Amino acid sequence: MEIRHPVHPEHLLMFDSEDLREHFLIDGLFVPDNPKLVYSFFDRLIIGGICPVNPVSLDIDPVIIGSSYLLERRELGLINIGGDGTVSGDGVNFEVAGGDGLYLGMGVESIEFRSADPANPARFYLLSAPAHKRYDSAKIGSADTEQVSLGDAATSNRRTIRKFIHPGGVRSCQLVMGMTVLEPGSVWNTMPTHTHQRRMEAYAYFNIEGDNCVFHLMGEPDQTRHLVVRNGQAVISPSWSIHSGVGTASYSFIWGMAGENQAFDDMDHVAMSDLT
Repeated sequence: MEIRHPVHPEHLLMFDSEDLREHFLIDGLFVPDNPKLVYSFFDRLIIGGICPVNPVSLDIDPVIIGSSYLLERRELGLINIGGDGTVSGDGVNFEVAGGDGLYLGMGVESIEFRSADPANPARFYLLSAPAHKRYDSAKIGSADTEQVSLGDAATSNRRTIRKFIHPGGVRSCQLVMGMTVLEPGSVWNTMPTHTHQRRMEAYAYFNIEGDNCVFHLMGEPDQTRHLVVRNGQAVISPSWSIHSGVGTASYSFIWGMAGENQAFDDMDHVAMSDLT
């Protein structure tokens, strides 16, 4: 498991592009049969990806989290952005098709990932947060998510938000997770932008076709920076940072949050005139 330490906003001012990528960008999430897990000290969120051509079990180094298995004191959410697959939690099989999600509650000890068709493997993007209460594990079908359409074609940000794990749907201790899909011709996300000091966030970008990319905007509102993000890469977003972006074509992303609360609309909005 890779470890990413916190970064103070004043330290960010000294970063060049290579430093930004080293501390905030996550690559290599979907290498076949090679699970990738990144432990961020921002709210102790674990960000990971698994692409099982053969069955893959999720093993962790107990020294890092101080427990004998991953979900001893944690919970886990995932969304499949690849081919159909199955996730087994303590022997219970969950069929997780492409576009579906899954929540595994605290106490699930053995986790195995499989693809229905190894030639078209599943790509499970996962987040795990500390938990102090057990909630029931549950599959979340794409059609079962709470969906909200936002934006306008005139501002190139027509998009649909799909909430997978949230207080009004599948419950968790602190993890909130969902997906945003931009319509063709729309390229902006989360603009006007915001921060939320009470929780951090992680973004995973996908459905970026060909040589297109997304310019992920970050940093404090008066000291913005950017990361160039490719298909299948993720970004760690501290609570003090804006998290917005613009693509060279439409794309999708998975967002997930952990911290003080689960209120989706708890945002500190930033006026466009305050961005520099």
